[in-house]
Amino acid sequence: MLRKRVIICRRLLVAGFLAALAPAALAQPYPTRPIKLLVSFPPGGASDVIARLIAQPLTVRLGQPVIVENRPGANGNLAGELAARATPDGTTLLLAPSSLLVVNPHLYSRMPFDPLKDLVPAASVVSNALFLAANPALAGVVDFASFIALAKRSKPSLFYASIGNGSEHHLAMEFLKQKAGIDLIHVPYRGGGPAAIGVMAGDVAAMFGGGSVAPLLQDGKLRALAVSGLRRSPLLPEVPPIADFYPGFEVTNWQGIFVPVGTPAAIIARLRSELDAILLEREIAEKLAAAGSGEPYITTPEQFSARIRADYEAYGKLIKAAGVKVE
Repeated sequence: MLRKRVIICRRLLVAGFLAALAPAALAQPYPTRPIKLLVSFPPGGASDVIARLIAQPLTVRLGQPVIVENRPGANGNLAGELAARATPDGTTLLLAPSSLLVVNPHLYSRMPFDPLKDLVPAASVVSNALFLAANPALAGVVDFASFIALAKRSKPSLFYASIGNGSEHHLAMEFLKQKAGIDLIHVPYRGGGPAAIGVMAGDVAAMFGGGSVAPLLQDGKLRALAVSGLRRSPLLPEVPPIADFYPGFEVTNWQGIFVPVGTPAAIIARLRSELDAILLEREIAEKLAAAGSGEPYITTPEQFSARIRADYEAYGKLIKAAGVKVE
């Protein structure tokens, strides 16, 4: 009997020891396999540049390949849905533009997923103000104030370009119309390049453009009138913010890394830590600026979540007031 009891005790001790080891065996270091970074725009654009700039150092830091996968379509909804439906294990990341989170839910009557519920912010990455750019030959327009004066007296109203209906570039001008009490007629183009060509050709008077129009502004092919952020842009430091004329005006695009809801907090914290370290590197900031893709945007989780909520509410009010719709 004594021998039998000893054997049973030994078996219980071994079983307990193995049970204690099981969680440690399952909790393998993240990541253990390649990571997919979804981009909601085609190759060559600002988002693609940002993704590829951070993918290489992130690969080194995480010890697994970070593979950029372009999935354009439906104004970002396609890539967003793919990310939202992915396994929440940190191997599928989404570089999401602010429009996907704070604009699309107000524009589309039906979304294939809920960006605010199905995606979790891991880290903010870049922010980018817009330039108000005009045709250099626009009669009497030499600065922002003279543009507003021309817009107020023009009959019929001036035409303006955007990169697409419902884009933040479109909504920025609608916001300016409200603030300045002017009337302008919207002409949507298919992207920033065609819109800029339309302004240079004189088909439309002005547009809001991102950092990609900076070279055209610096070369004098377009006239820089103002910037949509709260401070001057290092690309064109002589150009004033619209907020200097109309307090409360701000339109700043941002992009961030998002993961599917249910992703473990430890994985999100690791991603945020590594991305913040990458964005602090001077070389990354310089390359972002050179490509016109914005500047590093580092926040705490609380700050980023608050920014998303505030922008969501602000764009909701603006879209409703302007009557903007996407067919």
